[in-house]
Amino acid sequence: MARLAPTRRDLLRGAAGAASLLAIRDRAPHRFPAGRYVDIHTHLGQRWGTLGALRAKELLEWMDAREIAQAVVLPLVSPEAWDIPLSTDFVLRETGPYRDRLIPFCSIDPRSIHLAGVEPKRALLERYVEAGAKGFGEHKPGVRIDHPGNVELFQACAELRLPMLLHLDRIRNIDEPGLPGLTRVLEAVPDGTFIAHAQGWWASISGAVTPEMMQTYPKEKVAPGGAIDTLLERFPNLYGDLSAGSGANAIARDPEFGRAFLIRRADQLLFGTDYLRPEQDVPQFELYRGLNLPQEARAKIFRGNARKLLGLE
Repeated sequence: MARLAPTRRDLLRGAAGAASLLAIRDRAPHRFPAGRYVDIHTHLGQRWGTLGALRAKELLEWMDAREIAQAVVLPLVSPEAWDIPLSTDFVLRETGPYRDRLIPFCSIDPRSIHLAGVEPKRALLERYVEAGAKGFGEHKPGVRIDHPGNVELFQACAELRLPMLLHLDRIRNIDEPGLPGLTRVLEAVPDGTFIAHAQGWWASISGAVTPEMMQTYPKEKVAPGGAIDTLLERFPNLYGDLSAGSGANAIARDPEFGRAFLIRRADQLLFGTDYLRPEQDVPQFELYRGLNLPQEARAKIFRGNARKLLGLE
């Protein structure tokens, strides 16, 4: 049977339907900004020696050149954290025009005299959440990781479902080889989401770690029995921030182990740079290009895990 030619009404109906679908598609917002990475760790406003401070537009230009879709911007409020405090209010204000791409966190020092107890800490955190904060950190106070004020803060963050990014070494959030203090924190706050960072954490990828190594960048091959693998296995609410020299060194010091670790723990690792000053050298991009990770691991580490943690999915 011969196929009948479409009538003018059919053509108009088809054109109208196509136009309607196009209109819906064009109106629908893009799910995420374009880019291969979500950077879990950046800072704004830093002064570094004689170099100028980093501003939001400069950070965005740097991100564009490196295929970074979104970046977390972290305040620094403790006196041990940086020579110039970077307040939560500063971070909220600077990221305000760019919230599709720059994601603000908030911070409180656990020693703040008028914030003793969980309730006052939670009340201030709630104000920051209402202003747009998506997480807590970078947390760098000069106390032990399991200091009572820290535990109160972590409990308040857990109640508000704020992921917590913690700097661990021998000066800030102090711990010992084997990370017993962090273990006590994870046991005390089982509903919290913790993101660990810095020398004390990343030196613990190896089972052979001394107190001195927890402030440095060890070069020895990784020994079996590292605390990081043990804790990631035991606590699914614990994540590793791969940023800075400490994160890059942990993977590069023993590339065979590092690659296997990234694949094995792909569900609990987060890409980051710790970018904080113009023209800063960032080793992560070249490092990961050379590791030839499976596509699934890359997708989780480079962007998927961060978006899930921050409620961006």
